[in-house]
Amino acid sequence: MACSLKTCFSVHSSIGSLQVTDLTPKKFLGKSLDVSNQIGFNNWNVKSPKPISINAQASICVSKALRWWDKTLKPNMLEIQSAKELADSLLNAGDRLVIIDFYSPGCGGCRTLHPKICQLADSNPDAIFLKVNYEELKSMCHTLRIHVLPFFRFYRGAEGKLCSFSCTNATIKKFKDALGRYGTERCSLGPAKGLDESELLALASIGQLSRNDEFAMDYPVKKGFEEFVLSDSKNLGLKESAEFMMA
Repeated sequence: MACSLKTCFSVHSSIGSLQVTDLTPKKFLGKSLDVSNQIGFNNWNVKSPKPISINAQASICVSKALRWWDKTLKPNMLEIQSAKELADSLLNAGDRLVIIDFYSPGCGGCRTLHPKICQLADSNPDAIFLKVNYEELKSMCHTLRIHVLPFFRFYRGAEGKLCSFSCTNATIKKFKDALGRYGTERCSLGPAKGLDESELLALASIGQLSRNDEFAMDYPVKKGFEEFVLSDSKNLGLKESAEFMMA
């Protein structure tokens, strides 16, 4: 947070005005100032130069600078806080196109690309842009096998995942082409699919999702397959961290 602090004391009386600057608020706030010995005071045309006590009031201005990933966000852009929120958002999107934007605050490519993604979100208000902060949701991103940033996934209704790719500011055409291909209105048969069954099970195996959630109840769980997911997910941390790259 960037803070701008400024303290200024203005003293006004019937005999003139006194400006006192660059004072520490804690030192003078609510206290009295004795200005009887100020330089130039004896030159004023005053009959009885008595000490003048003035209560100093300090004003502090604090300005908070927005983080780059919070700037220029559009109404159809949502910051995801958990795996459950991601799964719910995909299932509740209906037939609308959903784009998941995986980013990191320390990723230079993500920062450069962010303004253009916001512009595309603004020009495509029917699409839903879900932003996932890699640094805050590392376990979920590892489980979903996100290897490079910035990274995008496109979903729509019963079709589920349409495509996934990484692109930068230099290869933004890849994103625009996918948006043009999948952004047209269409009616899919059946409810929204959302995350793949294997991904839901993997997220549940590391405690990111509960098997009692509604979206998890729709999928039959085979013991052999579940054991494979559980064993595979244990090795995701080191393996994915080694393969993870930022553009």
